[in-house]
Amino acid sequence: MSRNRTGLAVTTTGRSPDGPDGPDEPDQPDQPTVVALRGEIDLGSATPLTMRLDALTSDPSPDLVLDLRGVTFIDCAGLGVLCRVRNRVEARAGRLRLVSDSARFRGMLRLVDLDEAFEIAAGLPDVTSRPVDGDSGADARVDGDSGADARVAVR
Repeated sequence: MSRNRTGLAVTTTGRSPDGPDGPDEPDQPDQPTVVALRGEIDLGSATPLTMRLDALTSDPSPDLVLDLRGVTFIDCAGLGVLCRVRNRVEARAGRLRLVSDSARFRGMLRLVDLDEAFEIAAGLPDVTSRPVDGDSGADARVDGDSGADARVAVR
């Protein structure tokens, strides 16, 4: 588990940049990579998060689910990270899904005209509810946030 000084914690399951079959090899090829984000996605966390997501979207046809239910705050730098990962996934003929049950987050996306740019669900897709081996995912903390589920606060 690694820590930085940003306000975001990241947990990845289903695939790791350094999977058991070598770098960038999928642990569960039929399952999407689920990245649970907790804390703040802002200027301080954007760079390490971008690096992590770039690694997870480097292969052809990435299937990525970003679980944003634990995100407490997102600013324009965070929206930039989401747009970057969307563009990378689309360029590689993959699929990106966001998970958020926050009406405020969806409202913010509408305000900046990004509501149609993302596939958003209130909960994890059924395919990701199947158990994943304990060793198959990476648990990397991009920060020391507690990880408590909270709604996105739009300041």
